[in-house]
Amino acid sequence: MRVTVGHRPITGFAEEYRLQQSRYPMTPAGWQPVHTVYVPADRFSADTVATWGGQALELLEAHLPGPDELAEVFGVSADLAPGVHRRLLAKLEAEPVEDLRIDFEDGYGVRPDDEDGHAEQAAAAVVAMHEEGRLPRRWGLRVKSFADADPERSVRTLDGFLTEVVGRIGALPPGFALTFPKVLMENYLGQFSAFLEDLEKGLGLGPLRFEIQVEAPQTLPFLRADLAGGRLAAAHFGVFDYTAAIGLPPHEQRLDHPACDHARHVMQTAFAGTGIELSDGSLAAAPASSATADVRALWRRHAQLVRHSLAHGFYQGWDMHPSHLVSRFATVYAFHLATYDSYTARVAAWEQQRQVEGVMDEPATVKTLVTALSRARSALGDFTGNPA
Repeated sequence: MRVTVGHRPITGFAEEYRLQQSRYPMTPAGWQPVHTVYVPADRFSADTVATWGGQALELLEAHLPGPDELAEVFGVSADLAPGVHRRLLAKLEAEPVEDLRIDFEDGYGVRPDDEDGHAEQAAAAVVAMHEEGRLPRRWGLRVKSFADADPERSVRTLDGFLTEVVGRIGALPPGFALTFPKVLMENYLGQFSAFLEDLEKGLGLGPLRFEIQVEAPQTLPFLRADLAGGRLAAAHFGVFDYTAAIGLPPHEQRLDHPACDHARHVMQTAFAGTGIELSDGSLAAAPASSATADVRALWRRHAQLVRHSLAHGFYQGWDMHPSHLVSRFATVYAFHLATYDSYTARVAAWEQQRQVEGVMDEPATVKTLVTALSRARSALGDFTGNPA
């Protein structure tokens, strides 16, 4: 029997609950690219995506011709290898790049006499790709950091690029992404957001959101869901700047260093439930030569890092060489296909209130199973046939 006792009314709950839902929408995972391909602006053209795809296919055919070789190089089980190889071939032929970033920062360098021209050339290439239906599902550019003491150069490039694209097309093609690197001071976010607001008004654009790069320990303390007034779309980890900033020796600048694990876990903690996407960094290496042993050695190392990211809940990473496309997609496909059947069975068992091998999953685990299956279908895309 309940005994009612006097108490003060709970005031302000409805407003606080609305704030909770706004800040932590807990929305199901939608499509997120499995990688971002990073191309210096001076090397970018309308043929870049096709060139990368062609080079990746050549490497696949020369050094990974069939399922047996794939199983040996990537440690994929014999039953999964044929499906992974088939999907890998189809992916590289149809969509080798899911997310493209034209780089005007570290990969491009400081070129005050050239940057305006390269921004115009990059815009022209994007327009050509759009008109030919070859623009990746997500695409955009990385501007220079405000931390380099020249914010005017950063915003001038973005202004010139977008003005050219919108002027030629009449609108901004869907999928645009903007990367803001080296956010060492929280106020840089407000300053950059204010510029974006002015740019939106001047070009008649909808809200421009952006992703930040977490590249220094100074950034970790102010990671919050309300960063940049709702403009924040994603956070990407920058392994080389971060490991240099904390003083690691050069041979320890690697994605699977424990210090990088800590930074990524802080990012996960800060953005859990917010809908803000997370991406891991890159491997700054290419095959030492065209010899099969060297190409496969690169693939094995890259696959090891991709698996490390996936195991830590980072489902996207940066690729910096055509060879990385092979190891990226092969590892991602094998990762999701290895558990697809068992996850499906566990969800079905929970819905029917029965056990699988003596275990009844907790509701929180079932949510992660459903999310994992959704993420697997998203990553496998149209190249799956029947994923099960």
